[in-house]
Amino acid sequence: MSRAPTLLFMSALDDPAEWVPALQRAWPELKVRVWPDAGHPDDVDFALVWKPEPGALRTFRNLRLIINLGAGIDAIAADETLPEGIPIVRLADEGQAEMMSGYVLLAVLRYHRNLHRFEEAKRAHRWTYIHPKPHAHTRVGLMGLGYLGAHAAQSLAAQGFRVSGWSRNPKTLPGIETFAGPDQRQAFLAQTDILVALLPATPDTHRLIDREALYALPRGASFVNVGRGSTVDEPALLAALRDGQIAEATLDVFEREPLPPEHPFWDMPQVTITPHLASVAVPETAARQIVANCRRALSGEAPDYAVDRRRGY
Repeated sequence: MSRAPTLLFMSALDDPAEWVPALQRAWPELKVRVWPDAGHPDDVDFALVWKPEPGALRTFRNLRLIINLGAGIDAIAADETLPEGIPIVRLADEGQAEMMSGYVLLAVLRYHRNLHRFEEAKRAHRWTYIHPKPHAHTRVGLMGLGYLGAHAAQSLAAQGFRVSGWSRNPKTLPGIETFAGPDQRQAFLAQTDILVALLPATPDTHRLIDREALYALPRGASFVNVGRGSTVDEPALLAALRDGQIAEATLDVFEREPLPPEHPFWDMPQVTITPHLASVAVPETAARQIVANCRRALSGEAPDYAVDRRRGY
């Protein structure tokens, strides 16, 4: 290549003032342009994006690689105007995994140590003693054992929780009891006190956590969703929360985001809401992976963490 390689940064959520220096430290020769200042479209070799507008990438005729600024690629997968034959890769960096594991551990510990009960008692000015129990007495199940799910499962196991995991296809994780496929879902859920969802948004996972799944859990189970909102049947979850089948929930993702102000979740004291921030890409760690994949694309090699557009992950 006679000119310097060029990457286009395109995200309304992430700060280019953090990303541009991190990328250039990882590859000093790399030129980084920030959308909408893309320069001549034929100069763009790589696009680092988060939820780009449909059709925004089709003008870059020499594009070699699309890097998604996160693990979920549902926004890109829905864009039917994407150029064919250009690899899409997702991020799978240690900073992102550490952040997700920390959020999941925080939510699990909150329920395990009954902090939500003590918050209720404080509001009522009531001294309430609940005897603590060992971590090994709480069974945590994770639905979704991809890069982030596997990391979170192993972090929980390292804390002494009884951890199991379910995925659509069989997987093996050291120290984790694993289940796979529709036939093993019931057995997985029946032994889960705290269910953590880390599923991607695909046609196969749409509302996979439905009424049947929620009522397969032990009565009074807790639920944490840090995957995608579309994987949960929200009306079924509302009903399960109202009748006590699900005692409490921590929800970071929703079918519609931002969550509308009139949504019933806002008024449910047993529901904790955060605005889709359980894990975000960390420039310092992710830049190395991004640059490595760009270099592979330039040399004609297959990139790491490539996405199957048909499967959606």
